[in-house]
Amino acid sequence: MIVVPLGIASATPTITRHLPSVALWREGSIFLFDAGENAQMRLLQAGLKRSKIDTIFISHLDIDHISGLVGLLATFQLQRREKSLRFVGPKGLKEYIDWHIQFSKLDVGYELDFIELEEGFDHAVVVDEEEYRVEARPLKHSIFCIGYRFEEKDKPGKVDADKASELGITEDEQFKALKAGDSLTLSDGTTVQPSDIVGHPRPGDSFAYITDTEYCPEAVKLATNANILYHEATFGENLEDKASMNGHSTASDAARVATEAQAKLLVIGHFSARYTNPFILLKEAREKFFPTWLATELRPIYTDPAHEKGIVQAKVMLKELNEKDDKKSTYKGGNRGKGNFRPRKKRMSSDRGHRRDGGGYKSRGEYDRTKRDDGRSTRSGSYDRDRESGSREHKPITPRPRYDDYDRF
Repeated sequence: MIVVPLGIASATPTITRHLPSVALWREGSIFLFDAGENAQMRLLQAGLKRSKIDTIFISHLDIDHISGLVGLLATFQLQRREKSLRFVGPKGLKEYIDWHIQFSKLDVGYELDFIELEEGFDHAVVVDEEEYRVEARPLKHSIFCIGYRFEEKDKPGKVDADKASELGITEDEQFKALKAGDSLTLSDGTTVQPSDIVGHPRPGDSFAYITDTEYCPEAVKLATNANILYHEATFGENLEDKASMNGHSTASDAARVATEAQAKLLVIGHFSARYTNPFILLKEAREKFFPTWLATELRPIYTDPAHEKGIVQAKVMLKELNEKDDKKSTYKGGNRGKGNFRPRKKRMSSDRGHRRDGGGYKSRGEYDRTKRDDGRSTRSGSYDRDRESGSREHKPITPRPRYDDYDRF
């Protein structure tokens, strides 16, 4: 499985962050978790085909998590999609989509299947296929919100090729039968049991998607032993009260869930716009749960890097890298110096320490030097300024760009 964050912002997008959406790639099919505005464009930029979307899981009906649905349905119509599309989400999702289809006069030529969960449910298996299943549990948000766990079913054990060769098993159909758990009778009358050449079943990979929630036991249950836990980290610890008031988690809350669930990897996202530097949140999370990554839009996260790396490649990143490699010097002058760079203008020795306009620079020897407390000397100008203003302190980082609204999450 490959997890690709498409949008890692909270309710307010920024120049570098889009509204919430995460894509899960598995065996050629795509499962979309939330569909914020511009989700379909991010799918294209991530190198994922929209036509491969099998199911869309919606956590809740806040507009920042569903604003990209209608545009995606319209694109499917223009692409003449025929395969049915499945939706899983809270009660009211079907009404929302039906109203927009009617209002926009979309001629949807494919079937829409809805699985809606009502507030008050405890636990549900919303999708149960031959190779995987999806579990849903309620979370703790200001409105009804659902978390999901995508889990592959146990895979057949590995075949002992040497032992199979000794027994004379060479055909694909024989291997398939043994992997399926059926015994096999050879031409000489020998009966081969699956346990003779097939190892123990291997547990499948799992992915938990938990967003827009305070800490709650249901989140821990969804994330238990998950290979990848995608958890929101809207705020830092200094805004814990605000997080609780709005039904969100801090980075420490996400780390707490990962620790109690014994997840293998925690990926935090859904950042508030006030954090232009999300590494502050990463530091907080890693203090409690070290295997933590920052979600980066369009950057794939693999459960099996050895076999999955290279399957999903972001087109935008590759294009930018190619353009950067192909860049040449923009200098239009003649061939001066090495690499067509303009050579530095040489200064005459007589000009050193003097200004051309008649004013003079102090030469190095003319600076007054003052002894510092530690015995080292320093130039008096900068030292006097520091001494008058007290100890020099680092300028506090204000992660708020101007002209933005920070009270909407």
